[in-house]
Amino acid sequence: MRSFLILPAILAAAPAAAQIVPVPQQPASAEAARGGVDVFFPNEGPAPADPRAPDTIEVTAADGSRLRLNRDGPALLPVPAGGFARARYRLADVAVAEAAPPPPATPIAEAAEAIEASREQEVLGSAGTASAIASRFTPYRPTYGVFGLNDAGAKLQFSFAFQPFETNGALNGLRFAYTQTMFWRIDLPSGPFVSTNYSPEVFYEVPLTQDAVAAVGYAHDSNGRGSVGSIDVNRIYARVTRKFDLGDDWYAEVTPQIWFYVGGQGVAGDIERYLGYGQVGAAIGRTDGLKLQLTARGNPGTGRGAGELFASYPLAQLGWGLGLHAFGQVFTGYGEALDDYNRRNTHARFGIALSR
Repeated sequence: MRSFLILPAILAAAPAAAQIVPVPQQPASAEAARGGVDVFFPNEGPAPADPRAPDTIEVTAADGSRLRLNRDGPALLPVPAGGFARARYRLADVAVAEAAPPPPATPIAEAAEAIEASREQEVLGSAGTASAIASRFTPYRPTYGVFGLNDAGAKLQFSFAFQPFETNGALNGLRFAYTQTMFWRIDLPSGPFVSTNYSPEVFYEVPLTQDAVAAVGYAHDSNGRGSVGSIDVNRIYARVTRKFDLGDDWYAEVTPQIWFYVGGQGVAGDIERYLGYGQVGAAIGRTDGLKLQLTARGNPGTGRGAGELFASYPLAQLGWGLGLHAFGQVFTGYGEALDDYNRRNTHARFGIALSR
């Protein structure tokens, strides 16, 4: 998170002398630094530069310990004018020194920190001033718009998660999330929206290690219809994501998830035969590069299930300054739209994504 706070300051800095000073991401501890630390090299000058990244740098971890980091990659880093380069460093065999632990936070200091973390961010636009505690909102599932041929039509989805509390207490892990998926038959003359999935969630998230996060939660999926034709799927679930550093900014992830059904299901009393009781997600990607995501779920007892593949690439890497991703989506199986939960479909669509 600290790196995201550093980057806007780097990019917004006024042009000055073309002096490039490394800006390390602060690791939580020596153990966290063993997995690698990103160090940014901002170029505030008007011309490209090719600085040499130092072999070794020293940083202070969040727990107060002084660490020595060794470069893990090439020394020469081409940096465009007004941009930045990133290098990966890893913990040396010996830490520099163990600093004295920071003094315990006082109640007044903790209260001041909580107030600062809850300040609104205001944006003045042509529709007026809008404000939110923007740091509490994060992408959740991909937000995208994709289009296919014939009856594949268009598929639009937006999704976000919200952290209501930011404290050092038990409520810190609580999250609310909302995802809405719309199916638009642009192949038909009137272009109707034929189906929509509404999916609110509440869950509690717990970091297990630097690279693993677990959660338990409740998810409600609905097709939004009234007493006639209503489909409601209510599930209690548990999941965990484990991330693996593959080197050179490549990573892999695996996310197993299991659930059980609670409450009524409307007219879809047999939906568990098609959605099953669990799924596995896997991803491989490169930071600021290509990403592939695959999700597979099913019911072994009925032999029915589904698979969905996402492929994405940030268009900003092409030099156009676009904050979008080229995005492809392929689905095969049952339950892409709740209204068609018991009908097998296969669709391929392509478009753009805001988050992935």
